[in-house]
Amino acid sequence: MPVAGLGSPVHLPQPAPPHGRAPLACRLAAVAPGTWLVEPAPRPAPVRVKPEPVAHVRIVPPVLPDSEPQEIVVTGSKRDIPISAYPGGVQIVDGDSLSAADAGRGNDILEARVASVASTHLGPGRNKLFIRGIADSSFVGPTQATVGQYWGNSRITYSAPDPSLRLYDVQRIEVLEGPQGTLYGAGSLGGVVRVVPHAPDLETAGGSAWGGVQAIQHGQPGVDGGAILNVPIVDGKLGFRALGFGAIDGGYIDDVERGLRDVNQVRTYGGRAALRYEPGDDWTFDLSGVGQWIKGDDSQYAERDSGGDGLSRASSIAQPYRNDYWLIDLVARKQWGTLDLTSSLGYARQYVFEQFEGAPLADPLDPTVAPVAVAIPSAAYVQTDRISMVTAETRLSRRGPDGTGWLVGLSLLHNEARVNRWMQTEMFGVPLTGISNKVDEATLYGEGTVEPIARVTLTAGGRLTHSRLSGYSQDALLTVAYRVDPDASAERSETRLLPSAAIAWRANDALTLFARYQQGFRPGGIAVRREFVQRFKGDRVGTTDIGARYDDGRFSLSLSASWTEWKNIQADLIDGFGFPTTANIGDGRVLAVGAAARWRPLPGLSFDAALYLNDSKVTSYSEATLTLITLPANNLVTVGGVPPVADGQPAKSFAPNYDRLPNVADTTGRLGFAYTTSLGSRLDLDVNGFARYVGKSTLGIGQILGQLQGDYLDTGLELRVGTPRRGISLSATNLLDSRGNRFALGSPFLIRDRNQITPLQPRSIRLGFDLAF
Repeated sequence: MPVAGLGSPVHLPQPAPPHGRAPLACRLAAVAPGTWLVEPAPRPAPVRVKPEPVAHVRIVPPVLPDSEPQEIVVTGSKRDIPISAYPGGVQIVDGDSLSAADAGRGNDILEARVASVASTHLGPGRNKLFIRGIADSSFVGPTQATVGQYWGNSRITYSAPDPSLRLYDVQRIEVLEGPQGTLYGAGSLGGVVRVVPHAPDLETAGGSAWGGVQAIQHGQPGVDGGAILNVPIVDGKLGFRALGFGAIDGGYIDDVERGLRDVNQVRTYGGRAALRYEPGDDWTFDLSGVGQWIKGDDSQYAERDSGGDGLSRASSIAQPYRNDYWLIDLVARKQWGTLDLTSSLGYARQYVFEQFEGAPLADPLDPTVAPVAVAIPSAAYVQTDRISMVTAETRLSRRGPDGTGWLVGLSLLHNEARVNRWMQTEMFGVPLTGISNKVDEATLYGEGTVEPIARVTLTAGGRLTHSRLSGYSQDALLTVAYRVDPDASAERSETRLLPSAAIAWRANDALTLFARYQQGFRPGGIAVRREFVQRFKGDRVGTTDIGARYDDGRFSLSLSASWTEWKNIQADLIDGFGFPTTANIGDGRVLAVGAAARWRPLPGLSFDAALYLNDSKVTSYSEATLTLITLPANNLVTVGGVPPVADGQPAKSFAPNYDRLPNVADTTGRLGFAYTTSLGSRLDLDVNGFARYVGKSTLGIGQILGQLQGDYLDTGLELRVGTPRRGISLSATNLLDSRGNRFALGSPFLIRDRNQITPLQPRSIRLGFDLAF
């Protein structure tokens, strides 16, 4: 399905072949619309493909039955390894296959396309991504995200929510499954999502535009639109590319207490600009900037007890939120045949504002036992997060035949996150303890692959990281903030060595088998527990996975299984007062099994199916965490490690499902189809659809957050009629008008007393257009 204004057909990188050998070619095999697995194919002669003009909007399917296959590489490997030789789980989503409706959903569409990816659903700009069941909580605290997110060569976030960047005008999206500690280091416990935007075309001027209107059943209408412009400034040497977009997503949640309808409208505006300069001698310089602003009028949750068919709640105040995001990066690249030198510098800044209803106002000076306060109806808990990050990396790599080669690199990172909190009533505001965390990392890493015997490659690597951590409290008396943990503000350092090893065997041109072991870690930091500052330690994962990929041109199948051991799990929790906090909850393990298949019975027609199973468990809890996640019978809670008392006895029993890791469904399944045919007179018809089942999981760890969520069916259908340069599209989501309960929460202060759910957006229909010029 073509994208309004998403540029030219995808042309994947063509690395220079090593002397005397042709590059390994592969077949693309669609396992879902826009999601491709790639297998070995007959070797074509290496051909340098010249990009087509930017104005060409209609995306030709990458592989037709009689087309000549191209070499496909995993650019996220940082040395362009052919996917048939890549010893790990990887999914590649062709960005040019995303429609304007798809691209406007941000990473929600990635979750729908790739079965191993999961997300929370607090709202755009407030969510967290997870891969392969490595999930810690439903909301964002000072912990680093478990998924490393990258925009080109630059990191998008560190200890911040997913900014939900709209995926317009992107070339491809790569999902590297499992820890990526060797190449990406901290924050890649579950894997890496790397978005590669379209670069400026240095030879052809042009552009495109798109727009649409959306009708939401039980809600307000929405509208979206945008445009792309590409201008060569100096032919063949200097080019400029710009994108601007905006969208209003209609609300569909009613507030019965305030007498308001459709309160959760979301407005999103943003843009990108990029300059590319190629002075010659195989040098390339890219300077780009990304900005996006999200403003939600109210929270996305409902309450089952408020009526309204699962789309209503009773709130005394509005609960708005914002996410402002900026990224600037500069990349320089030099190639000498098979050698590649890349150096990048990036600066990211993010501002997040959130307001919740019903926070209790209790005495912050009693660190032992206090009754749970009754929420003041007009009270609001307000939190602002300001995160800034500077990253720099230089790496040198060599590409050899069949995935062999080596890579060495040096990276530096500085991240500062500041959280301010306060209680706001109609009469006055009360500042609460805030925190500031700083992390400085210096890393040396390397990886190499050899082929000891024909069709077998061995890979080994390591990453040595030195982290310096510091943190301190804000807006509170030090005698109060550090009463529980006087050393919480001290600086400290950590040095970690992360090894990796893998093997891949290409049994024949259709079948590849692989096995892999890799580690990942996150450094520690400080967090607030009610009014008290406490430290949390770094955590670490080690994952072993095995897999197989098969493709004979008509039928393809991929299988994978992974086992993960997770030590000192960092998790964002809710204490007995409803305040968010962070702690090391203990150790855990995750078993994940996945399968994806695609069948093409006729030219232009394909079917896909995927199944992903996840089994997770917290195998042991820390003593400090038992006092935090256990709710005693008499509703007494603690601060500072004093065990809660219920009828004179410590309360340490757990109900079923409280020991599983949160937010990742035990079962995820998908069925889909894609069909393309000609209607004559240069008109084409493209149709695709899917049905996706999301199984059960929990909101978080412990009795307060241990409620079941999930268990819903999501559906979608889209069709387009038009020429390669003009088209009209009709798309529908949630065809069955399901409610479901996605992995999120409303107000953490009311979660014990109210049956909160986060429903799917009701049945929606979008009518859109796209054009190129």
